[in-house]
Amino acid sequence: MTPLWTSDEAAATTGGRATRAFAATGVSIDTRSLGPGDLFVALTDQRDGHAFVAEALARGAAAALVSRRPEGLPEDAPLLLVPDVLEGLRALGRAARARTRARVVGVTGSVGKTSTKEMLRATLGGQGTVHAAEASYNNHWGVPLTLARMPADVDFAVVEIGMNHPGEIAPLSRLARPHLALITTVAAAHLEAFDSLSAIAEEKAAILEGLEPAGRAILPAGLEVSPVLAARAAALGVPAVTFGQTADADWRLADIQITPEATVARASHAGGTFLFKVLTPGRHFASNALATLAAAEALGLDLTIAACDLGLWTPPSGRGTRERIALDPVDEAGFDLIDDAFNANPASMAASLELLAAMAPTDGVGRIAAGRRIAILGDMLELGPTEAELHRAVADHPALAEIALVHCVGPRMRALHEALPRRQRGEWVETAAELVPRARLLVDAGDIVLVKGSKGIKVSLVVDALRKLGQSSPSRT
Repeated sequence: MTPLWTSDEAAATTGGRATRAFAATGVSIDTRSLGPGDLFVALTDQRDGHAFVAEALARGAAAALVSRRPEGLPEDAPLLLVPDVLEGLRALGRAARARTRARVVGVTGSVGKTSTKEMLRATLGGQGTVHAAEASYNNHWGVPLTLARMPADVDFAVVEIGMNHPGEIAPLSRLARPHLALITTVAAAHLEAFDSLSAIAEEKAAILEGLEPAGRAILPAGLEVSPVLAARAAALGVPAVTFGQTADADWRLADIQITPEATVARASHAGGTFLFKVLTPGRHFASNALATLAAAEALGLDLTIAACDLGLWTPPSGRGTRERIALDPVDEAGFDLIDDAFNANPASMAASLELLAAMAPTDGVGRIAAGRRIAILGDMLELGPTEAELHRAVADHPALAEIALVHCVGPRMRALHEALPRRQRGEWVETAAELVPRARLLVDAGDIVLVKGSKGIKVSLVVDALRKLGQSSPSRT
């Protein structure tokens, strides 16, 4: 395998000193997922990565990027010593970006970043080689890690860029230097750090500051803050196309049909109409898919091939994945599980509830005669001083009328629990772990169960408990 980083290259790039020669075929920050030949980066985040260097080397790491020699290592341990590990990782990312031939797409937005990144991976991958992070690596270490792992000879790279506070996106975009910037949407999220939706839009628009010369933008139309995005693009001289459901959108969604197995949409562009689909239900997926097709055209790809490849896409785990849990191995009676446990804000919560409402449970197969739509909803984090009202307002969403039972997880979700009609009010618990022992009592054969919440509230524990009730497999298609 061709080395991604030799010791000489890595030392020259970071200004560090290699204790011995090495050749790394990958880059890792986690010993649990580290592969033989990786360069282990000893970041200090929630824990100090220097404490795991010995384990990384024992697992086959080619070397470790460190700011000091950890105690107990042999004298000949392969290390790359740098003044600051995070700065060293940024330097590797900057150098990898400089040497690649790839056309780079930067993706940001309040909702749908990871799903859109994966749609782009599927779509671009049919017409070239693609590099993209395997997870939602979109922060101050995730973006440089994505870049540092990038081979020089790929055709495309997709870089997800996120934020929690003002001033975070522009430096990451300048590091990634995208040729194309895509903003999925702007919604109420991270309101702890921003005083208005317009302020969030300004921060999202900062991705345009890192564009390469002659770079282009794909922007959502029809939002309250769409003029903010358009104004920033105009001020920077960035050509932009828009997508959405409004008449003025360059790529316009004219019709969306949601079935239990897929989303089929009709759209118009440049005077013509076309159909496309994705193999999962959800109105929000149609919007992200349309933006993906706009990106494919901007990159000069064949749109027919792109639409066909897009039609095979399904969501990554925890982002709306639908699966079947068979409770009885004989007659395969079971329930459908929608795993959306890694992100939640008012916009994505609404989209997930609409998805659940559009799906049909199965009657007559469980202890309860009628199959039910059930939502297990965890706290939406980082919403700021209006968080209680934003949680309570979920009770007013029209899709909730189609949902039989809502269980609530977390202190913020208590506001929703108290606002629900008695017939829909399920359990309320402070933590997700409290629901785990009761998983079998929450569902029945024939049900469709949505689990949704911010990653920090850990409703993924409930997802795991529900999976363990039976045999998991992809839902029927």
